[in-house]
Amino acid sequence: MSLYTRFTAHLDAVLDALEADGVLPAGLNRKPVTVEPPRDPSHGDLATNAAMVLAKPAGTNPRALADAIITKLQALDEVERATIAGPGFINLALTDPTWRAELAAIHADADDYGRSDLGQGVTVNVEYVSANPTGPMHMGHCRGAVVGDALATLLEYAGHKVIREYYINDAGGQVDVLARSAHIRYREALGEDVTIPDGLYPGDYLAPVGQALAAEYGDAFVGAPEADWLLTFRAFAVAQMMDLIRADLALLGIHHDIFSSEAELQAAGKPDEAEAWLRAHDLVYDGVLEAPKGELPDDWEPVELPLFRSTKFGDDQDRPIKKSTGAWTYFGADMAYHYQKAQSADQLIDIWGADHAGTVKRIQAAVAALTEGKARFDVKLIQMVRLLRDGEPVKMSKRAGNFVTLADVVGEVGKDVVRFTMLTRKADAQMDFDFAKVVEASKDNPVFYVQYAHARIASLGRRAEEAGIVLPAPDLSLLGTAELAIVKLAAQFPRVVEGSALAREPHRIAFYLNDLASSFHGWWNMGNDDPRARVILADDPALTATRLFLSQGIGQIIRNGLAIMGVTALTEMQ
Repeated sequence: MSLYTRFTAHLDAVLDALEADGVLPAGLNRKPVTVEPPRDPSHGDLATNAAMVLAKPAGTNPRALADAIITKLQALDEVERATIAGPGFINLALTDPTWRAELAAIHADADDYGRSDLGQGVTVNVEYVSANPTGPMHMGHCRGAVVGDALATLLEYAGHKVIREYYINDAGGQVDVLARSAHIRYREALGEDVTIPDGLYPGDYLAPVGQALAAEYGDAFVGAPEADWLLTFRAFAVAQMMDLIRADLALLGIHHDIFSSEAELQAAGKPDEAEAWLRAHDLVYDGVLEAPKGELPDDWEPVELPLFRSTKFGDDQDRPIKKSTGAWTYFGADMAYHYQKAQSADQLIDIWGADHAGTVKRIQAAVAALTEGKARFDVKLIQMVRLLRDGEPVKMSKRAGNFVTLADVVGEVGKDVVRFTMLTRKADAQMDFDFAKVVEASKDNPVFYVQYAHARIASLGRRAEEAGIVLPAPDLSLLGTAELAIVKLAAQFPRVVEGSALAREPHRIAFYLNDLASSFHGWWNMGNDDPRARVILADDPALTATRLFLSQGIGQIIRNGLAIMGVTALTEMQ
């Protein structure tokens, strides 16, 4: 149990006692009650709004209720001082032994410090990346891949069961284009001089696919009509591309549990099942869409289509699930896919590019309908990343087909730099990825700053050993105000994890680690001005052992946070 969880329990016990004393009526809604750090650290260590949010429904004065609450909170051994601020906020200052005990708890819990049972084993399906299987991963996919993977790990850390899923869009026209592009490369592999027509995929990454097809089928399909080879080449090329995509994702340390095929979904009749369920619940009807606003296109005509009643669930209009040809619309197939995912998960999360923002309402409506409102469903929109080199846009790669591959970027700056950088801004904010800045050895580069803090901490044990200092057991009573200030920030880690998981925002971990690293570096740099403030003191083994214990506790928190982000904690800087 974290310190914040423990004090929430203390506060609950106080409110229970006030109910028993008749000061508060029974049954008040306590969900709005919070226990958190005060905005101004000079006000104390913890703050609660309990009196502010409960006074009105209790029919009492906030300050009077606050006074009753602090009378009981002050009886706790861990509380040094409880005060009332403003109209009824309660601030608590905790005793120094409480913070020393929290540092000991960080060491005792080690890799598990910050883990939570918040999720209570609820199963969450996180679908992310889901790039079309038409080429290697490029940097347009990278940010969503990292955010999705870090979010999945964060939810696991907070007590959820997580399914990592990738949806293979292998039933649309783009895979037919892939098959035709592979056929060109197949003919090339057999010695034909070819050109890539406009509208096909030009990247050289398809050359090995053509060579593999030539080895498999010889010249059997060189002059054959498209109908003879399209399905075969499509399946072959998609399989090859998915192998390439899996290898690219592995460079980032990303591995999905499930790869779901749109083509297999349709072949199994899942869209038909979803439609039948919706019709049985009067949520699909046959109707005609409203005419487009403004001047009508020449080819527009009113056609009766099966329409999903998405307006019933907050969408702007009802949506067709089939085309006039009888083929499924993308929405119709996607609706069935979410219906399938909901069979094995309590909650669903989709990580989408911001260009899909216009389709969010309709798929949220579909999930609400198909799960009868039982499944929480979130769509996280990821903004684009602009690649820069010394402030100038990066030129595209002809080999890749006019885009920058993920493999090339990871090869240049490394997995950890890519992953950390992708989490240094909110997912819905645009990002610049400057190759020079992301590897810059500067406090302005959070990737370096956090890694450097951990490497510094790792070096301390080696330096103490090299100095021949025989370290006694740490004496935590030697920790002063400056050291305890860092412990107080470190103790917020479990709360940050829970808050990040509730908001589904893994970037909060990166922000917190940057703050913690800044606090540690500030404390470390005190030794530049005052030699007695240094961690390693050859003439004072007791203080050295204690400060080393503190440093190692901070290092543990950094490792735990980086593990959630999927980033290696470096012990030496290159």
